[in-house]
This record gives sequence, C-alpha cells and structure tokens, in this order.
Amino acid sequence: MAQDTAHTSDAGSAGTTTQPHRRSALGRLGERLTKSVTQLEADELREDSQRMGCTPMCDLRDRQEATVSGTVRAVTLRPRVNVPALVVDLYDGSRTINLVWLGRRTIGGIEPGTYLRATGRVTYSRGVPTIFNPAYEIVPVRAH
Repeated sequence: MAQDTAHTSDAGSAGTTTQPHRRSALGRLGERLTKSVTQLEADELREDSQRMGCTPMCDLRDRQEATVSGTVRAVTLRPRVNVPALVVDLYDGSRTINLVWLGRRTIGGIEPGTYLRATGRVTYSRGVPTIFNPAYEIVPVRAH
C-alpha cells in the first residue's frame, strides 16, 4: 500500500514534522480506475516482495547473494545433451529473473502462477539476472 508524507507544523514547534498517512479511499479508488490491470498487479507484487524482506529484482547486482520473491511466469525445460535444465521465469513487478535448476526436469508445485521465494547468487546471463540451483520456498497464496 502506498503512503504519502504530510508536512505539518505546529505554532509551538520550532519546525516541521513528517508524518506518514494512508491515502484516502477516494484516492485509492481513483488510482485503481486509472491504472491498467498489469500495473496494479505489478504494484501488488512489489509490495508483497518488500513486505517479505526480499531484494527487488531491478536492484540486483552481479555476484550478489540475494533473496527474491515473485510469481512464476513460465516454466521451461531446456534439453541439453548431457544435463537437462529447468528454467523458471520469476516476476516481482519490477523485473524478471531466471531461476535455473541443472539436472532437473520438473519440480513438484512449481508451475505458472505459483508464488516463490528463492535465495542464491545472482549472475547475469545475456543481460538477464539468473540464479543457478537456488534454494526455494513455495509461499502459500494467503501468506504473501
């Protein structure tokens, strides 16, 4: 949920104080009516990721150890001659990251629409942030 900052000053105080307050119901309704469904979903995913204490995917750096969370957009099996690779596109509302499990063909419970939290070392492969063989947790719908 977005918050605005209000600046108030009392006659008895020496300066201004900053107090956060929530947007009015009318302000939230106006925002919901003017944004596309895609923008609203992206905002919600970013808020969920922030609430879970995860690093936003748009802020990931190469070789950084990070915990990310988001919704699975796609699951792809890249057949290799020697080792298969299961690739999951995870989206947090700011960017997509590839999670790659080498030697796996499937992982039970991971399918498009699943909400995941994953931890591992980020590398950039062809300009796309990627984590190989991440530790992961499937987050129940009501928990995020």
